[in-house]
Amino acid sequence: MTRRILRQPADLIAAGLADENRRADFDAVAQRYSIAITPAMADLIDPTDPHDPIALQFIPDAQELIETPGETADPIGDATHSPVEGIVHRYPDRALLKIVHACPVYCRFCFRRETVGPGSEFLTGEKLEAAFDYIARTPQLWEIIITGGDPFILAPRRLQDITERLAAIDHVKIIRWHSRVPLVEPERITDEFVAALSTSTKAVWISIHTNHAREFSHEGRAAIAKLSRAGFPLIGQTVLLRGINDDVATLDTLFRTMVENRIKPYYLHQGDYAPGTAHRRTTLAEGQALMRNLRGKLSGIAQPTYILDIPGGAGKVPVGPPYLDESHVEDPNGTRHPYPPQGEH
Repeated sequence: MTRRILRQPADLIAAGLADENRRADFDAVAQRYSIAITPAMADLIDPTDPHDPIALQFIPDAQELIETPGETADPIGDATHSPVEGIVHRYPDRALLKIVHACPVYCRFCFRRETVGPGSEFLTGEKLEAAFDYIARTPQLWEIIITGGDPFILAPRRLQDITERLAAIDHVKIIRWHSRVPLVEPERITDEFVAALSTSTKAVWISIHTNHAREFSHEGRAAIAKLSRAGFPLIGQTVLLRGINDDVATLDTLFRTMVENRIKPYYLHQGDYAPGTAHRRTTLAEGQALMRNLRGKLSGIAQPTYILDIPGGAGKVPVGPPYLDESHVEDPNGTRHPYPPQGEH
């Protein structure tokens, strides 16, 4: 029998993943933010560990109802750069196509948590046509990034339609899909699914969101291998999360696990100012210290760029630790060296 996604506090309690004594807290959070945990992720949770990194990502917490200064429903300014519904065009050569507003799991730190959830609208009909029309009549769009929500919850038939329509637009050269599905719902990655993403005329990239090495189950690794064998370049995005992955050992293991599974760590995101996420957000100084500690100890191909999406929609910028000033450069061990070298003019 197919096991269902856990979507209600009662489901979490019945599965032994949440304490009945905290039912009121869970109900209060559920009234505002969506809940979903797939069987694949539920199986990885150790309910006896209050610091389980999978549970902390997906099981609601009463602290989500505490809003702090600067938090906003649209922390990275999607709406400011949305010329038509479903399109976010922030950078000249690329745009987001937000095709769906639902996900197989709902992260407790999601920066779009005010707009995603069960029953949220798919982009269909006239709205979908308007989005494709915008892409077709905007020749500077070299790359289209399909996101949501999570687009990999769509049926292969719909994925194939999107792929074919984008592939038919001459100036679009790169199709990039963003998803958590390969790890959180790996059974979706069938041969039919993989074929639906394939096109011989455009480069198709897949960005996989993962925050902890524990997410890499046997089934998840197999799903990723299927995508890799099909020829899709795989990159990975991670959110730096207090209490989940904000230590050197955890990030080191995660990034090595990603590379071992043919995923290039791409971005380590500083947490956004989404409502109710302060308890999971680190400071920039903490993130920079972590990146400094990884430098020199971790292969370059396993090092992501530490990135900040500037609140309000101004765009992403790297915020890694500095190593160079006007006269010196610091090596990975913290020793300073003259630069340019002494005697050089």
